[in-house]
Amino acid sequence: MKTKEIWANLSVGDLDRTTKFYKQLGFKPNGASDQLTSFFVGERNFIIHFFLKDVLEPGMKGKVVDTKAGNEIIFTLSADSKEEVDSWKKEVRQAGGTIVSKPEEFGEGYYGFVFTDPDGHRFNVFLM
Repeated sequence: MKTKEIWANLSVGDLDRTTKFYKQLGFKPNGASDQLTSFFVGERNFIIHFFLKDVLEPGMKGKVVDTKAGNEIIFTLSADSKEEVDSWKKEVRQAGGTIVSKPEEFGEGYYGFVFTDPDGHRFNVFLM
């Protein structure tokens, strides 16, 4: 099977809050409507659509996970230096995200931290 493209669809409770959060982190907007806000992520323009939960859930053919009770996925954002990782931590906090784990080393050459956006979606910023 040859896949043309892949993107992520996540549920959120407040489109304005989500848009503000990701714009503040420097993600490139990919459009918005009354049902979703969308962003390009990284140099290859990976797309993440953030749909209102009641819009996304019927298409999921099942319940959307409660991110406060469990994990759904973790996206990894690559960094070029420890200083960049530390800068991300400050920017995430200022934008309203939650730092789950402080920046730390994971063996030689590995450094990063985990955060959640305002809806509990997990990301890690990672240097390797």
